[in-house]
Order: sequence, then C-alpha cells, then structure tokens
Amino acid sequence: MRLIQFQDDDGAQSVAQVDPSGRAARRLAGHRSTYAMALAAAGQGVTLDAMAEPVGPELPYADLLAQGRVLTPLSHPDPAHCLVTGTGLTHLGSAATRDAMHHKLAGDEAALSDSMRMFKWGLDGGRPSTREPGVQPEWFFKGDGQMVAAPGAPLASPDFALDGGEEPELVGLYVIDAQGTPRRLGFAVGNEFSDHITERQNYLYLAHSKLRACAVGPELRTGPLPEHLAGTSRVRRGGEVVWEKAFLTGEANMCHSIANLEYHHFKYAAHRRPGDVHLHFFGTSTLSFADGLHCEPGDRFEIDLPELGATLMNTLARAPAGFNLGGVQPL
Repeated sequence: MRLIQFQDDDGAQSVAQVDPSGRAARRLAGHRSTYAMALAAAGQGVTLDAMAEPVGPELPYADLLAQGRVLTPLSHPDPAHCLVTGTGLTHLGSAATRDAMHHKLAGDEAALSDSMRMFKWGLDGGRPSTREPGVQPEWFFKGDGQMVAAPGAPLASPDFALDGGEEPELVGLYVIDAQGTPRRLGFAVGNEFSDHITERQNYLYLAHSKLRACAVGPELRTGPLPEHLAGTSRVRRGGEVVWEKAFLTGEANMCHSIANLEYHHFKYAAHRRPGDVHLHFFGTSTLSFADGLHCEPGDRFEIDLPELGATLMNTLARAPAGFNLGGVQPL
C-alpha cells in the first residue's frame, strides 16, 4: 500500500492512499494522520493496511504534488517527539565513496582507516544468520521533526555550512506503541542532506556534518521491501541536469541487514519511548559531492526510486544567520 499525508481542502492534514498507477489518491476515513492510524492499528492488533478505508472522489496526485500540498508521510504532532537518525557505511560501495582505500580491504586491518575498518566489520558481520545481533554500524543523529522538509519544500543549509549536498537513501518509518515496542509502518525514499566538506576535514566532524535538514517521502510504502531497489539521483540547475547517477539500495546491496540496523538503533531504551516517531536513514553509496559537484542555492535535488513511489524533489536554499558568537546570555 502507498500512503501520503497531505493538506486537504480545509487546510487540515489528511491521509490518502495512492492507487497503483500513481495517478490518483483517495482520502482515508477515520484518521487525519498516519501517526494516529498506526497507533490505532497497533492498539487493535491489526496491520496498517487493514486500517485503510478509502472514501470520496479520486484526487489528482500530480496536482497535490505540484501545489505543494503533500507532506512528509509520517510525523508527530509534537516535532520534539520525532527522532531523525541514520546509519552509514552500510552499502556495498559506500566505503569506496568515503575512502580511497577500498582496494586494501583484503590487507592488514591495522593499515585501514577507521571508516574502512568499520566497513570491513559490516561486510564480515553485518548480516547475522542467527538470532544473535551482528556488528554495530556507524550511527548518527540528525535532529528532530522540525528538521524534516516536506516534499517540494526547500532544504535550508545553515549560514555556517561549508557544503550542502544530497544523499539518496532508504528511510525506515517507525512508531513506538504503548508497550514500548517499535512498529515499522514501512519505508520511504529520503534525502539525507549533509555537509560533506565538514565531514571530510576529519571523521570526528561527522556529527556536525549531519545536524542538517533532510527530506522524506512523498510516499510511505507498507509491507515487505524488495531486496533489490534501483533508483536515480540527479541535481538540476536552472533547468539543466548538471549531475545524474544511478544508485542501488535494499538488502541485496547492503553489507548490513535491515534487522541488524534496526536492532542497534532500538536496543537503547531511550529509543523505545511510547508514542515517539522515528525516521531512520539506512545509508547510501552515491553522492554528487564524490564526483566533484559543489551544489549551489537554487539547485534542485531529484531522487527517484520507483518502487517507493513518486520522485522526491527539494531545492537547496541558504538559511539566514541564526546565531552569533556570544549569543548565549547569562541569567
């Protein structure tokens, strides 16, 4: 099932199901948000799909997108209770993008960089076949729900940023039920927007580079995820495509299993607080930055992953100065 959240004619948030053709959507009865729908499904012990009751006329999906009425497919009424996180070095080929030492994987582990060593650990132990957890992935925090831009909305790069570049990724969408159990609603495509110049200065700056806006959607896909997913990421400048590249995701193209990545995120009790929402990025191996492109304000990112619905599009913007040295005031 393909779900969207959108701004209805009355200005309120609503939920709709996109038809298989992708041309139309129909409102769902009973709930104004996928969040409320998910909690109701968990409380009744049924699937999210079982909660879907389409009502009313078909809505032209392309018009909703063009009018900027499509929202992030999962959100929390209080953005502070939406945790946005991610894992890196999870995809086959991601280490080659991160580090030119990829060819040394077969050599002495002591000679590897920290990034390459972690990638090798993932290759060796990121897909456990038993009930025991596999190796831990790289993990990072991006922010809370206020950092998530809607499909079509600008991705604002902070005034202090050295770079703002796209990262096309698979995103897991979760709600924690009343018993503290993580419930996966499904998956969406995402742009895990980052500051790659800051990251490349020193790997210990990774945390700084990730505290940025991001985008998720437009659609939430419920049910099993195909093991192999192929998409296209592009950057358009003034109508011209200045960079385009295919990317692969899904477990067939990852060195960690989804279950292993989920375990290492939700093993922390603070990540299982009832009622919270989690948007978790699963990593990528394709970046325009790695090919030498420096994105500029006004550039449009387009991330197309057909199995997960409509293309995610956002434009790079520069945020005004928001805080200065000495801005902390004593009481």
